[in-house]
Amino acid sequence: MSALLHKTDAPRLDAIQPPAAMPGGEVEVIGTDLGAGNGSLPSVRIGDTQAYLYLSRPRRAVVRVPEGAISGDLVITTVDSAKREHASNPLELSVAVPMAENLHPVSNPAVDADGSVFATVSGPRGQSVEVSIFSIARDFQMRPFVRDLLNVTGLAFGPDGYLYASSRAEGTVYRISPEGAMSTYAEGMGIATGIAFDAEGNLYVGDRSGTIFKVGPDRGKTSASGDPVIDREIFVYATLEPSVSAYHLAFNNEGVLFVSGPTTSSNQAIHAIDRDGKTSAFYHGLGRAQGMAFDVKGNLYVAASLQGQRGIVKITPQREASLALSGNNLVGLAFLEDGCAVLATRDALYHVALGIEGRKLV
Repeated sequence: MSALLHKTDAPRLDAIQPPAAMPGGEVEVIGTDLGAGNGSLPSVRIGDTQAYLYLSRPRRAVVRVPEGAISGDLVITTVDSAKREHASNPLELSVAVPMAENLHPVSNPAVDADGSVFATVSGPRGQSVEVSIFSIARDFQMRPFVRDLLNVTGLAFGPDGYLYASSRAEGTVYRISPEGAMSTYAEGMGIATGIAFDAEGNLYVGDRSGTIFKVGPDRGKTSASGDPVIDREIFVYATLEPSVSAYHLAFNNEGVLFVSGPTTSSNQAIHAIDRDGKTSAFYHGLGRAQGMAFDVKGNLYVAASLQGQRGIVKITPQREASLALSGNNLVGLAFLEDGCAVLATRDALYHVALGIEGRKLV
């Protein structure tokens, strides 16, 4: 075995774009002397795991992250004519690791005040499943939380600390106690999908047929016998183009509601709805944009495709877009307190360190 050398003719790595990926995702490595030499392709390792070199050019390489990889240093090694190996300088790549499997999320997971994560088994429309919502603790232990909720779609924690969940089959939003007991919160929401709370405790519900509903807090009325009566103001807040799957909702720090809703277009928009219900296009150019989340700096993160590459797209307040994480089959995300994030695919959750402080949701 020839020794690894760090010499001037060794590959030089300058940047990895994006700096994070899921297994199966691809990252672009920028540098010098990255191409094949003497008929031998360079080799790539992420930590102790061999990675797949998808493209090799002198100043650019594309690397696919293999299954089983974890966060670590990415190193490219070339071989010269004397069969000597030359290892590049290392650059750290953050790799998402599996957190929970056998799920069926169709939007963002939700995170409670203790850091537990809640995700759905949504199921085909009209088909019930044994467990509708699972909770996943910080140690990744998963347990059933809610049963018998048909086609659960959107999740959000309210200011009261209860979990709220929409049923797209019933057009209903349910309020769920910390013990998992359900009660009806709002009905008649069409094909209810994404949900989000504003700072005043109003709930917004995306009906994928084209309506954003606003549901006010309970006004505290009681019957003649003194029993509480559910009395909430519900009205149409905005109307948008129908979605082929779901609406996804997220508020920024200024109280503007952002909405994504996949359509048949490959040039989708993220919509912004101000406090008066006026709708505008915040950003154009995404493919199948789905779940969203904001960081404390006002950057928006969207599970979408950007210029043909799927992953988590970061959009700044100045509307500049870049890929923050590369990965396939993503439907949503949620930030944790420690700079990490939970990523939702069509059948699982992943955990990844991104160094991003997420915006408080309520």
